Amino acid sequence: MPSLKDLKNRIDSVKSTQKITKAMQMVAAAKLRRAQEAAEAARPYAERMGKVLAALGAVYDGQENAPVLLGGTGKDQVHLLVVATGERGLAGGFNSSIARLARDHAQKLLAQGKTVKILTVGRKGHDILRRQYPELIVDTFNFREIKQVGFTQASQVADKVLAMFAAGEFDVATLFFAKFGSVISQVPTAQQIIPAKLEKAQGEGEAAASAVPYEYEPSEEAIVEDLLPRNISVQLLRALLENSASFYGAQMSAMDNATRNAGEMINKLQLSYNRQRQAQITKELIEIISGAEAL
Repeated sequence: MPSLKDLKNRIDSVKSTQKITKAMQMVAAAKLRRAQEAAEAARPYAERMGKVLAALGAVYDGQENAPVLLGGTGKDQVHLLVVATGERGLAGGFNSSIARLARDHAQKLLAQGKTVKILTVGRKGHDILRRQYPELIVDTFNFREIKQVGFTQASQVADKVLAMFAAGEFDVATLFFAKFGSVISQVPTAQQIIPAKLEKAQGEGEAAASAVPYEYEPSEEAIVEDLLPRNISVQLLRALLENSASFYGAQMSAMDNATRNAGEMINKLQLSYNRQRQAQITKELIEIISGAEAL
């Protein structure tokens, strides 16, 4: 049984931890709002970019001269997994859920005899995946010192991915990140970015058929060639912003739970302390009374 001094030290230690988790919760809540606004602002732009490319890319339907970023290399042997996670932990299962989705995808591809390469964005994803697949990680990006990720960071990753594709190092690229839903909902998501999967909205084909035709300057082909590389940066930017909001939401929830758990532990330790203290006082009183009766 721990002594009163040990119990007192444990209570003080848990109280200090509770103060830290409460402070981290408040900081995450303050940062969440800005990150959420940035993520929600990026969604319409990324979605509209996809719709524009889908409309312009229709000119290549059934043609063999489609850009490789749109039509692919014609092979499906080498896959690049771009895994975007957080730079820090203490966010519940946020980082591990993204890494798990990427790991499951890698295992499925390897079982099919495919070649898998992994590019990590974020220190935590790199730390998790290198335990099982150290030989598959080809590069990693660390933005720990960046307060707010933006298009500059997304472009750095996009340039690396495009350079690898131009060098023939992979055939298909899939992006993994967490889509922000709410403070308690972050959805691990896999999105194929090379070759681009451009899905038209339901009913868009009929609307396009009846719409007045547009004339493009320069040509549709030239616009598609210019937008396809930029689309990689846009989709990566959206993923990074979604991840940022998801991280702070997950951290806020995790720190709230940790604060509550610390409070429950303090109550239990305080109860044990009071009981032991009461027993000690009772014992001392009995000894005093017994000594007085002996006299």
